[in-house]
Amino acid sequence: MGEFTLKAEPFLDRYERDFGSVSIKELHQQAIVSFAIPNGCETKAEKTLNKVFGVACPKVGNSVLSKDGSARLMRLGADQLFCLLSNQQDTHSAHLVMNQKFGQDIYTTDQSDVWVCVEVSGTQTRKALERICAIDLHPDHFTIASIARTTMEHLGTIILRSAENTYVLLSASSSANSFLHALETSVENTM
Repeated sequence: MGEFTLKAEPFLDRYERDFGSVSIKELHQQAIVSFAIPNGCETKAEKTLNKVFGVACPKVGNSVLSKDGSARLMRLGADQLFCLLSNQQDTHSAHLVMNQKFGQDIYTTDQSDVWVCVEVSGTQTRKALERICAIDLHPDHFTIASIARTTMEHLGTIILRSAENTYVLLSASSSANSFLHALETSVENTM
């Protein structure tokens, strides 16, 4: 029997498209690691996060960039965070490094193959996202660094406002093409 080697490919084939006032691109070299804080260990876990990333643990519904800018901590719940690690060629190795740094202070799980990660940016981005997003994205309510779980069309999504006119969206990799189609259609309908 022949030998085979599997090679991971981006879910959206490195998709990138400029619509004029909105751009969409797949963030394909992004490792995603979930952090679960053991019961009763929040203070210890927060100290460990501060030591590893050089920043305080964000409050639920918020995110923060690490001191060196290579990671973003997203607080999804009282005992759960996602960590987005940029510029990662090997997402599995990124998870192993995180696991070694935390030991038993924080439980880690590699989520990189579970989520497609897309950045939507430009002056009309909020207008396009508001058509398909079930939460209030007004800047007074959804400030920079805010995160939320929501749906876009019928697809579960985590949304992060990373800059003034920039949002990072995570949705199930199994429906990546449907998610992209929903984004493209909304952008096209607001132009």
